[in-house]
Formats: sequence, C-alpha cells, structure tokens
Amino acid sequence: MRIGIVKEKIKEIIKSGEHLPIFLWGPPGIGKSSIVRQVADELGIGFIDLRLSLLDPSDLRGLPKFDEEEVKWLPPAFLPRDGEGILFLDEINLAPHTVQAAAYQLILDRRVGEYVLPEGWRIIAAGNRLEDRAFVYEMPAPLANRFVHFDVETNLEDWKKWAYENNISREVIAFLNFRPELLFKFDPKSKEKAFPTPRSWEFVSKLLKMGIKDMESIAGAVGKGAAIEFVSFLSAIEDMPSVEEVLSGKDIIPERADVMHALISALIHFVKNSENMKDYIDRLVEYALKLEPQFAVLLIKDSLKNGIPVSKSKYFKEFSIKYKDLII
Repeated sequence: MRIGIVKEKIKEIIKSGEHLPIFLWGPPGIGKSSIVRQVADELGIGFIDLRLSLLDPSDLRGLPKFDEEEVKWLPPAFLPRDGEGILFLDEINLAPHTVQAAAYQLILDRRVGEYVLPEGWRIIAAGNRLEDRAFVYEMPAPLANRFVHFDVETNLEDWKKWAYENNISREVIAFLNFRPELLFKFDPKSKEKAFPTPRSWEFVSKLLKMGIKDMESIAGAVGKGAAIEFVSFLSAIEDMPSVEEVLSGKDIIPERADVMHALISALIHFVKNSENMKDYIDRLVEYALKLEPQFAVLLIKDSLKNGIPVSKSKYFKEFSIKYKDLII
C-alpha cells in the first residue's frame, strides 16, 4: 500500500477513538517511522519512539521495589503518564523473543507490571520483512493476530510531497523525476552496503548542501550504480538553460530529457523562493504549454505541490482543456 495512503489510514484509526494496534511492514529506509511521526505532528499529539531491538526485557517492565512485605515494579520513565499520543515500537521483530514477550502485555492489555498506558495513547509498531535481509525474529502468531497490518511501499509522488516540504535538494528531486525507479532499489542478494532508499537520498541531499558532490561520497549513501547515474545527471545540469531567460519569455526547450527534468526543478525552486512569486505564474503555465505533455504536466503538478498558485494564471484554462485527460 502506498505510504501516503497508509498515513491517512493511521489518522482515520486514531481519530475513531478505537485502540487498534497497527503494524507497518516494509523494507528499510522507506520512511515507516517518518510517517508515524508526521501523523503525530499533524494531529498535535505526543510521540515516543522506542527501539525494542535496543532494550532488555527489564527496560519495559521496570525495576522491582520492595515495599514492606510486597514487591512493586517501578515503570521506566520513558513511558507516557498522561495526555495523548503515539507509542511507536520500532524494530519490534529485530528484538529477541524475551523482549517481544515483555512487550506482549503492553500491546495486548495496554499495561505492563504496575504501569498502565494512558487512554489517549495508541500503539503503532514497525518492522522489516524476512526477505529484506534483516536479521528478524519470526513474530509469534498470538502477537501478530493482535495488530492491524499494513504493507508499506514507496511511491515517488508521496515522497516528492514530503521532499518539497522538507527542503530536499532540487537536484535530488529532479534526478528522481528522471529516474523514479531509483527512489528505492534493493537487491537482497547484493553484498553492497549502500543502496537507494528515500532515507539514503535524504543523505545525498545533505551531502550536496555541504558542497560534497564526489562519486565516492554519493556512492557511500546510495550505492555505486545509482551514484554513477546521479553524478552524470549533475554534469547535465551544466548544460541547462538559464532559468532567468526562460522566465523572461525565451522559449528555450532542452532536447535531452535529463536536462529538461533539471530545468523544471530549477524553475520551480526559483519561483517558489522568489519574493514576487505571482509575477511568474503566467509565464510558468505559458511555458508549460510549449512542452511535451509529460513535462508540461510535471511542471504544473509540481508547481502546485510547492504552493505556487498556477491555477490562477490566465493560461490555466487553456492548459486544463489541453490536458483534460491527464490528472493534474
């Protein structure tokens, strides 16, 4: 299921008021933990991230305290005491069975030892699959049966929405528009340590902002194959027409697809960050009308995703009629 759809399903379940534990399955690096944090932020509720693979069984149950003739358990400080939020149990199936067993009572009965999970808190867990080359423990059937399970998959449009909101490098966005299949590419049989994922492309974005663009560094984030293509793409940007010239009215249209993708990203970045955004709206749509359909729609769709109100352009009606059969 697309990661954006899973995010909305989680919101629906939380808003319903039901205490349905949710489990997110998917390969590493696709953003499972990120969407849960986003849900908490968007709903204005708390968020606690527990990596169960790093805990001992006693970390969840707490420590014993002798009180006259009985023993009470002091719950750990990291568990919530009031309010509402999401208790996120990440890497749950990377944890050994002893830790999973300690999580049983918390997940099934919303309590462990003397501790009771507040009414306003929901439990969401996540883990990798056996085929993801992760050293996971098989989840016992009684525990698995207590979750609503969602298989999470990557999607470029969902990722781009997040990328624009989180200031991911325009070069990375442009490249993945050009080579969408490299957003996530994982071969469980490969011995290469790095491979392309949404998380590792975020690393590339950070490297670029540091001024680091060499092949070895990029390969260290996304693997050699993706790095070779990305560095080649960066070289193509050097052949890109001037953004200012295009926005001033010159109909310069690159013949190469990679350069066209780079130009679209650069145009959007320039207009989005301009103090006079509205001055460029007509020109963006006018220019889009001169492009091949795939690039025309991409320019308008991504402009709208960035909050550029191209729908207010005097040319937008013409555009919407011309591309009425395409989703914008």
